[in-house]
Amino acid sequence: MKIDDYKAKIGTLIQEARVHRGLTQAELARELATSQSAVNRIEKGGQNISLEMIARISEVLSSDIVTLNSSGKINFRVNGGKKLSGSIEVKTSKNAAVALLCASLLNKGKTTLRRVARIEEVNRIIEVLQSIGVKIRWINDTNDLEIIPPRRLELEKMDINAAKRTRTVIMFLGPLLHQYPDFKLPFAGGCNLGTRTVEPHMTGLAPFGLHVEATSDYYHATIKETPITRTILLTERGDTVTENVIMAAALYDGITKIRNASPNYMVQDLCFYLEELGVKIEGVGTTILTIHGKKSINQDVEYYPSEDPIEAMSFVAAALVTNSEITITRAPIEFIELELAVLEGMGLQYELGKEYTARNGATRLVDLTLKKSVLVAPVDKLHSMPFPGVNMDNLPFLGLIATMAKGRTLVHDWSYENRAIYFTELTKLNASIELVDPHRVYITGPTKWKPADVVAPPALRPSVVVLLAMLAAPGKSILRDVYSINRGYEDFANRLNTLGADIETIREI
Repeated sequence: MKIDDYKAKIGTLIQEARVHRGLTQAELARELATSQSAVNRIEKGGQNISLEMIARISEVLSSDIVTLNSSGKINFRVNGGKKLSGSIEVKTSKNAAVALLCASLLNKGKTTLRRVARIEEVNRIIEVLQSIGVKIRWINDTNDLEIIPPRRLELEKMDINAAKRTRTVIMFLGPLLHQYPDFKLPFAGGCNLGTRTVEPHMTGLAPFGLHVEATSDYYHATIKETPITRTILLTERGDTVTENVIMAAALYDGITKIRNASPNYMVQDLCFYLEELGVKIEGVGTTILTIHGKKSINQDVEYYPSEDPIEAMSFVAAALVTNSEITITRAPIEFIELELAVLEGMGLQYELGKEYTARNGATRLVDLTLKKSVLVAPVDKLHSMPFPGVNMDNLPFLGLIATMAKGRTLVHDWSYENRAIYFTELTKLNASIELVDPHRVYITGPTKWKPADVVAPPALRPSVVVLLAMLAAPGKSILRDVYSINRGYEDFANRLNTLGADIETIREI
């Protein structure tokens, strides 16, 4: 095939993807920071187009325009040992975004989510929703997302490959069980952190009449609607379990009381969104929720997800591991204040600005300035607990920070079967890590970092921990196959670069 034929074929693919997303040429041009005439030439096959531009268009359109090979891996080359400085703003929550995308299935009206994180996890859920008939499009350059459901979902057409690349699809159970008496969902995927049981979901949803049979490839859900006659006691105070039961209760024509509910940040965001839809919820932010459901929901609504506390803690770790001073703006203080207290006991010095309210009208934010600090190992072990304890997703960052503390720290990651093992990846960068068992490690600091070539762990937070350690290691390091990071962070490398990091993105061909 001639080069011009390739360009024409690629142009046609781009045009089809753009039209499918509901974008005009002018809107796509704004997303790409180029002109409408350039987009027009690209779509007609009349302009040379680089691999980087193809990758950017694929990202904007949430569609793989061209697959160069089976791996298509993205790597980071890190020139470490540099001090960070300046200010960085926390983006909206990944975990809230995916919950809200699932919750949009409850609403027959149009949902507009403002300032949504443009990350791989969100892209996968969008692909799944579009495959079953939901109209979704990015409507401007501030990452606003418009969601319009069909009258009836085409569940049999679900994009199985996209669904299997995210564990979020399990949260379709709650929104769908009142609307469809019989449906199938593929097995949940996502991070490789050991077996993630779905039994607590089934137990929490069973009072609504849900029965799930697991086959070798999918969950087969059948529902026989029954009245709620008792309080639903969750056997596990999990975030996604709580969200699933809340969503089921939102479309239950009656009152549901839930005990041992997670009051974590993404659960609160879900509750605030449902309140905008007219669902009355008592006890938001506590472990006891009373939900006054509605038989049907059909309302045009807009909602702003709140800022991501895990991203905020990532930047805290970036500053401490590089011994730098930075300011983190729009940090959701309610969900990181205990972590800061733990670090203060280790010697952290910081300043908090005056509190203000997030765009959702509820979450408390602050600007957080981190000072250069001399850290010592904590007296007690580092471990997580359900909120309001230290967040399970923040524990890896506390472990990374412990590598800079003088003395020996025990980190106990009890909630995941294999995640503590990933701390041993830091030994490749010269950290002193002693693995006790799959849940516990001893970390001895302070570390004198050295550069290394590392394959990113197949899990989000451990991958980010390795990347941040590379920022501290003088010399050039390579972090290979960073899909896990892009799954949960938007443009993370470039945003760190605005603080003075030197991270280059390398695409394998």
